[in-house]
Amino acid sequence: MVFWHPRGFRTLRALEELIRRHAQADGFAEVRTPQLLRQPIWEASGHWQHFRENMFVANDALAVKPVSCPGHLEILRRRAPSYRELPLRYSELGLVHRNEPSGTLHGLFRLRQFTQDDGHVFCAAEQVEAEVARFCRSLSTLYRALGFERVLVSFASRPDERAGSDEVWDQAENMLQQAAKSAGLTPEHVPKAGAFYGPKLEFALPDRLGRRWQCGTIQLDLVLPERFDVDYVDAAGARVRPLMLHRATLGSLERFLGVVLEQHDGRLPAWLSPDQVAVLPIEPAQHDYAQELTTELERVGLRAVSDLSRESLARRVALAHDGGTPYVAVVGRRESQARSVSLRHAGEQRVLALADAVRELCLACAPPL
Repeated sequence: MVFWHPRGFRTLRALEELIRRHAQADGFAEVRTPQLLRQPIWEASGHWQHFRENMFVANDALAVKPVSCPGHLEILRRRAPSYRELPLRYSELGLVHRNEPSGTLHGLFRLRQFTQDDGHVFCAAEQVEAEVARFCRSLSTLYRALGFERVLVSFASRPDERAGSDEVWDQAENMLQQAAKSAGLTPEHVPKAGAFYGPKLEFALPDRLGRRWQCGTIQLDLVLPERFDVDYVDAAGARVRPLMLHRATLGSLERFLGVVLEQHDGRLPAWLSPDQVAVLPIEPAQHDYAQELTTELERVGLRAVSDLSRESLARRVALAHDGGTPYVAVVGRRESQARSVSLRHAGEQRVLALADAVRELCLACAPPL
């Protein structure tokens, strides 16, 4: 499990905010579900039978959640929606726990506690194709905005250890394969790698070293809606079982941060950097102006820090650079008098009026979506 220090936590929060906005733009309503759920819920979901060795069981009646699916099903069951409300989309930045073997743990890439950008779509059978295509388009836009042009797609079919009949699996696999084809995908088939409740499409991102990291996924589930006895009311007033799509865009946010750090050799893009601007006064006489600039940058939502230490300017610039801060704003006597900023970035230096510098930094450090 991660100890998030202040700078790392700022980066995690920036990523969470981006994913939260992305889910909202995709029509998902954000929810939050309990960390602990009782055994009967996990028995209904099948995790007690098929996933228990990977769960942290608090006692004979409670377990810490490894996924958010049962909680979302409970929310839907209490809502009992009409067909007019479908598709219903719930999202959650869920903190989940899985009892991974110690030998498989690997920095941010494989943890026992992580944040999953979980989402579930409840829809009618005729809506599945459109929802899968919608997800694939949205995911492609997100990955490109985050700097990943190459995405590897696979289709994972039924595992040996699974819930549901062969007929249910035949239907689910055929529907998901057809939806993938309609979305323009030609996924690689990976036999026996599906979830125990349904087949899935997996989206993996290669880092600059060529390693492949599975991030996004969409899974078609005909099993859990039946087990949780959820339904909606159709146009004729009859109760009908919805289909369920499990989706994640980044999967584990911690793993994705690890991939991004590898991709950028430890120097994060400006929107994700823990400190976006370092404000450095040349002399103590400019401390007040440096603080004013820092306050203004923070007011407009930028992550700015001011270094008022007695180190030399060259040393403070080097420290900001070593810390991965993309922009350095230097203020001396001349800048203080003219109310300007000497802005440094990627080896270039320009003098801008205060308002122009703030405006340019807002644009340069804005999230990609």
